[in-house]
Amino acid sequence: MRANRARVLDYVAAVTVTVGGGRALPLGGVALPNRRLVLRWLRRQALRLADAHGRSLPPAAPWLGARDVRPVAFHGCDAPEALRAWAGDHGSQDHALSALESGLPALLTVVDPFVGLRVTLGAWPVDLWGWTAEASGDHPSPPRTEGA
Repeated sequence: MRANRARVLDYVAAVTVTVGGGRALPLGGVALPNRRLVLRWLRRQALRLADAHGRSLPPAAPWLGARDVRPVAFHGCDAPEALRAWAGDHGSQDHALSALESGLPALLTVVDPFVGLRVTLGAWPVDLWGWTAEASGDHPSPPRTEGA
């Protein structure tokens, strides 16, 4: 990246579930402009998933409903407790912020061994502006055609 350009990053977060070693299925995701917001969203989803264990979730706030993940049914109690512990641990949050700041993903996977359920919460930076700027510098623009 060129030194005179400011680095522009957006962040993406997603929650996926894998059952029995199959492929990962998305439960929900979001793109946000900074790492603190994306981490706040992940903490919220971790607590929603943990709170859904053994009972139904309260309805999502109308302004966030489309962004909240769908709940999963845990069969053991270790996975929900691991989600709660991660959401409440300041050291884990600082580690995740540091990873995102340095351009690395922040991931947490909890496992329900009774049914082989794996829930992964992840966030990573997406440098779309820098990528497109670098890509356009490497390749000339196609010729423009009018009325085509």
